[in-house]
Amino acid sequence: MATIGYFEGTDPLVLTRLVLSGIETLPVSNGYDNHGRYVMHLTRHDNIAAVVGYLHKVMPAAGVPLGPRDFITACRTQGIPLVLIVPREDHETACELLGDVAEWVALVDPSDVFNQLLALAR
Repeated sequence: MATIGYFEGTDPLVLTRLVLSGIETLPVSNGYDNHGRYVMHLTRHDNIAAVVGYLHKVMPAAGVPLGPRDFITACRTQGIPLVLIVPREDHETACELLGDVAEWVALVDPSDVFNQLLALAR
């Protein structure tokens, strides 16, 4: 059975629909919110099909030493897709904020999150 890791704030109805579809969910933390397992400690043995969350969960505040590259690289190294929820009309701006690591993530409109995660988990 596949598992979807999710950052705090991910739509609980999407997570419920995943569970109803036979997909497990696991809370993950960006290291500052203490929401669950630290995303940078995930391994292939966790059987994580993807990690999902809103863009702001990987964007650092001023003075914070970690940023998008750290979180994205951690997932990429483990072969775990990172799905960032961003309204479709803001994808271009999100790519600019992410810089050269934008190509390593999937930006998904909130209305498409469930279907995207279901496809990754199957």
